[in-house]
Amino acid sequence: MAKIEIIAERCKSCGYCVKFCPKDVLAIGSRVNSKGYEYAVAVNMENCIGCAICGRICPDGAIDVYK
Repeated sequence: MAKIEIIAERCKSCGYCVKFCPKDVLAIGSRVNSKGYEYAVAVNMENCIGCAICGRICPDGAIDVYK
């Protein structure tokens, strides 16, 4: 099973990771970071296939995926 680590302070809520995840693993949460952005969270982790598209598409390098 894969593991997704999201660095909340780097996330600016662009939503690219949510849009491009083929398995709908991520969503924009309701909590905010110190910059005032709601950040991405893993909501369906059991669906993650470890493709790391989310990490590659993130313009701020806020997501790491581990298999």
